[in-house]
Amino acid sequence: MTDVLDKGSAWLEDQRNRHMTRMVTYQRDGDSVELAATIGRTEFEQADEFGVIHKIESRDYLVLSTDLVLGGVQTLPKAGDRIREADGAKTFVYEVMAPGSEPPYRYSDPYRRTLRIHTKHVGTEG
Repeated sequence: MTDVLDKGSAWLEDQRNRHMTRMVTYQRDGDSVELAATIGRTEFEQADEFGVIHKIESRDYLVLSTDLVLGGVQTLPKAGDRIREADGAKTFVYEVMAPGSEPPYRYSDPYRRTLRIHTKHVGTEG
């Protein structure tokens, strides 16, 4: 018996990747890869030592997990990696990270096809 939800999820991910992406460069040390990424965001809430709740927004990149290949090996995002996003003459640089004890990525679907990578803007070039 086929898993209809799995097939539907695969179709939706294919449509997202075809029609809702832009090319970005994912970097770790000396390795890099061009990826088709959908731009998103995640809001985190974090309490400080006084109990005050702070809202932090992450710029997220949704990429196919099979596309994140560095040095010939499929890998997962790590804090400290960089994503470079060109926009005209400017290139925006984002560092892979999440606030507090949150992981720097999560799977965006139950079949682990898509990674949602959390980042913070760390620089602009150009």
